[in-house]
Amino acid sequence: MLKIIDSSTDPCRNLAAEEYILSHFDCPVFRLWRNSDSIIVGRYQNAFAEIDRSFVENNSIPVVRRMTGGGAVFHDLGNVNYSFFNFSDEVSCGGRFTDIIIESLSELGLEVALSGRNDLLLDGHKISGTAVCRQGGKVLQHGTLLFDAQMGKLSGALVPRSEKFEGKGVKSVRSRVANIKDFLREPMSREEFFYHIAAVLPQAEPYSYSEKDLKAIDELYRTKYAAYEWNYGRSPAYNFKNIKKFPSGLVEVYMNVGQGHISDIDIRGDYFFRRPTEELCALLEGCPLEKEKIADRLRKVTIDDYISGLTPELFVSLLLF
Repeated sequence: MLKIIDSSTDPCRNLAAEEYILSHFDCPVFRLWRNSDSIIVGRYQNAFAEIDRSFVENNSIPVVRRMTGGGAVFHDLGNVNYSFFNFSDEVSCGGRFTDIIIESLSELGLEVALSGRNDLLLDGHKISGTAVCRQGGKVLQHGTLLFDAQMGKLSGALVPRSEKFEGKGVKSVRSRVANIKDFLREPMSREEFFYHIAAVLPQAEPYSYSEKDLKAIDELYRTKYAAYEWNYGRSPAYNFKNIKKFPSGLVEVYMNVGQGHISDIDIRGDYFFRRPTEELCALLEGCPLEKEKIADRLRKVTIDDYISGLTPELFVSLLLF
């Protein structure tokens, strides 16, 4: 396994590096990195619906879309990000990677537990979330560790959507998260914490980017991750929409329907996935807006591959309303 301790704090460049490593490295990799102030949105989220745009613009906070699923998060230099790249046919590799981080935190006297689909909790507070992407037989699992984040900017930049908190008794994003530093027995600086996490997997071989690596990452940075079209995309055009919260995540469906057929469909949300949602949308375009016709098309695929945890029946219910 290789270990990359990245010095960049540019969110566009760091997310370009994530895609490059997943696409081009043929061995397991552990990477540790940090971003300057930024909002990182999930692959299929509607960015405009997740942020307080005036707050973001007034504070010059960039919004960058990552290649993995899940929800929007606020990053700053008090937030440590870790990534594991491995081969997707390895059994329970995601759980094993999470255990490595939990063990590292336990060395600081912290009792951390995995909760729900992707959260790490400390004394009932969320201190980390993870997301996963599979591509070409490989898997990327990356996560955040809130060590000394600016909670005022976090709560000001992100918009808590009411659909996410139904039945949870939660008043705001801020009340759900906490900084790790507030639970430490002995104080640590941001740098000390960063290098404590960097010490995991001591057997891993340190790696520095080659000139070829840097050139390719810069190209991805310029053409994709710094581009408005990737980060915001077009606002979904629709004459029908439905938004529903499921245990596995929020799913939004936007459709144009003409002469009883789906002429265009856009699916967004903070769900996880194993196959790109664009494939599912292409499958449904041109389909009559009828329960059995839609069900017939869905029999050709496994809906759980596209929206983790969702059954065909639940998905059809989103389209017929």
